Amino acid sequence: MIAKAKAASTSVGGANSSRDARKMAAVLLEVLAGLRTPVQAAEVLQVSLPRYYQLESRALCGFVAACEARPKGRQPDTVKLETLRRDNERLQRDLTRQQSLVRLTQRTIGVAAPVPVKVDARKRKRKPMVRALRRVEQLRDGEDASASAASSTASADVS
Repeated sequence: MIAKAKAASTSVGGANSSRDARKMAAVLLEVLAGLRTPVQAAEVLQVSLPRYYQLESRALCGFVAACEARPKGRQPDTVKLETLRRDNERLQRDLTRQQSLVRLTQRTIGVAAPVPVKVDARKRKRKPMVRALRRVEQLRDGEDASASAASSTASADVS
C-alpha cells in the first residue's frame, strides 16, 4: 500500500522536479481550489503578489499546453533524421568518388572492367504459385477424398 502511494506521488511530481517546484504547484492548486487566497499563497511562497500572479499565469499556460492532444504513435526524431540524411548524402558522394577512382585506375592499368553476368534467356522461371491457392487445392483434394471415403463407408453399412 505504501509502495503504491509512493509511486503515485513520484509520477505526479515527476522524477526530476525539485521540492520547491512541487511546493509551488501545491500552493497554486490550493489557491485555484479556493483553500487559500492569493495573498496567503504569496506569503507561503515568499514572493510578492504580482510575482505570484506571474507564477500562476505561467503554471496555467503549462497546464493548458500539457492538455494539448499529442499525435499517436512514435514520432520521428527530426534532428537524428536530418543527421542521417546528411550522412547518407556524404556517403553517396564518397561512393561515387571511389567508383570513379576505380574506373580511372582500371583504365590506367589497362584492366577491363568486370562484365556483368547475363541471365540465360532460355531458362524459364517457374511460375510462382500463391500459397493460399496451393492450400485451397489441398483442401479440395481433401474434401474429395473424405467425400469418397464417406460414401464408401455408407455403402458398406447398407450392404
